[in-house]
This record gives sequence, C-alpha cells and structure tokens, in this order.
Amino acid sequence: MAKAKAEKKSAKAPKAPKAPTKSTSPRKRKVRAEAGSVGLTAAEVASGSKSSEMIALEGQIEAAGGQVLAAYREPLGGHWVALAALPIDKVKPTPYQRELSKAHADKLATVIPKVGRFLDPVIAVADGDGFISPNGMHRLAAMTALGAKTIVALVMPEPEIAFRILALNTEKAHNLKDKALEVIRMARAIAEDGTRSETDVAFELESPSLVTIGLCYEKNPRFSGGAYNSVVTKCETFATEPMSQSLKKRDAHADKLLVLDEAVTAAVGKLKDAGFTSGYLKPIVVARVNPLRFVKAGKDEKADFDKTIDKMIEGAKKFDPSKIRAQDVAIAAAVGGEAE
Repeated sequence: MAKAKAEKKSAKAPKAPKAPTKSTSPRKRKVRAEAGSVGLTAAEVASGSKSSEMIALEGQIEAAGGQVLAAYREPLGGHWVALAALPIDKVKPTPYQRELSKAHADKLATVIPKVGRFLDPVIAVADGDGFISPNGMHRLAAMTALGAKTIVALVMPEPEIAFRILALNTEKAHNLKDKALEVIRMARAIAEDGTRSETDVAFELESPSLVTIGLCYEKNPRFSGGAYNSVVTKCETFATEPMSQSLKKRDAHADKLLVLDEAVTAAVGKLKDAGFTSGYLKPIVVARVNPLRFVKAGKDEKADFDKTIDKMIEGAKKFDPSKIRAQDVAIAAAVGGEAE
C-alpha cells in the first residue's frame, strides 16, 4: 500500500518554478565620483584671476556702502563669490518668494542673541543699487528686529542664480500654497525679459501645475489647491513659447479651475445638507467627478486640460449626494482625502 502511494506521488508532474517577483533586468547604477576627485583644491579656491563680472560686483558692493571681506572661487564649480558686509537696509528678500512667517522670524530674533554671534550669511545678488536675497528672508527680518546695521552675505555676480537657489530653498518647509505663489511670482519676474519660456526655466519652476495653481491662489487666497493638484499635474506641461504668452494661457486655465472650485463647493453644500460633516468632503467630490482617476497614462502623456476640467465642472453640477455612503467619508478621512 505504501509502495503504491509512493508510485502515485512520483507520477505527478513536477511543479513549475515560481515566476520571479522582481525584475531580472539589470538596474542602472548611479556612478559615484571617487572621493576627492571633483572640484578645486584649497589652494585653487583662493587663487585665480577674477572675472570681469566679479570685478564689477565688487564695485557695486562698495558703491552700496558695503565692504568686500574676501573673494574666492566656490569649491565645486569654481564660480567666483564675494564674502561681503552689506548695509542691512540695502538687502531685501526677492520679491517673488513666499510670505514671511512672523513666528519663524521672531524665533530667530530670540535665538541669535543667545549665541551672541551672527554666523549664517545670507546669499545675495545685485539688484539696482542694492541687493536681493533668495534664501535669507527670515534672517534679515530677525537681524532688522534686533537693530543690526550690517548683514554678512555671500554675493554672486550671476543674477539668475537667485531663481535656482530659491527652487532649492529648504530654510522653511513649503506648503502647496506657499510654493505655488512663489513659483508664479518667479514666472512673472522671468517673463519680464520677454525671451525665456517655461521650458527654459523648468528647474526653477519645478512643475507646470504650480504656475496654474499659483494664479488661482492670487485670484482666491482660499482656493483649495491640494484638492486639484493631482488633476492639474496630469494635464499641464511646460510651454515652449515666451512666458509672457504662456502666462495668458495659464491665466485662462486658472479661471476655469476657479469655476470648477465653485461647482465643487456647491456639491459639498449638498453633502452637508444631506447630513455629512467632514473636512474631506471636497476631496471626495473631486475624486468622484475626476475623469482621470482610473486612467493609467504613460509618464509623458498628458490629458487635455480644458476637456478634463469641463467634464469635472459638468460632473460637479450633476453631483448626487445620495450616492455617497458614510463609509466613503470614513475612508477619505483615514487616507487623508483620497476617497477613490
């Protein structure tokens, strides 16, 4: 009997090997530079003939009542930088960055005197007869509140560097509103030269959706950008025409988004009348009227903005609160607003 069972077991076809769960395709590895192989040596940082732009910058610093403390080449790219003492009233934040956080500035004004030293230079570029700083707003406010006469700055001769530094600024974490407003202000400033496009400054702007959403916040400070950001991201691309032209298209897109927001707000009102109370009602409505929520587009594929938003406006106007269940609201709250 045991022998028969063994023969029956051996007669079974062997199991097929399980398919590998991970991709067997070779992964691209980041090539890391060998330690100590990039940039300038300490001696090279302190040597070299100054560029004509650097010489002109030193003249601007002195004309503004400042003093060049040192000039050197930064160690990674070899670009000239001036370490300078500037009259504090000659340095302003860039006009296109986020709003000042008074709480953050007040905290700095409390901490700096405890150290008894100002050891964190701001970064600045020349602007007219003064200077603007893309990353020193709160330090400037704190030192001004403390009555300081002078601010120490790392001053660079390339004005466009302000936009790049602003894009990388991590002094205070951005929320979507802060970032979008910062981006639209940068876009307006860049548009003044009349030649550059969004594509030319894609790094500085970070995402085309931020330009459109920034316009919405300018028109309506209470706009709920977070509810629409994912939709706008799937529709917007960086424009190739001069930014003075593309901003007109963005402005029209922003107007249409605000119309959608009004329709969604009305739909939220219907939910409230039906007895629903939650801070996630707007994301629920947006998810239900979003025609892209189940669309799996390729990385570079974008949906048509006008067609998408028009469908969402139509859906929001026809929104039926009876199709929403209590568990839908509970799920939305549990996952932070993603109802679908």
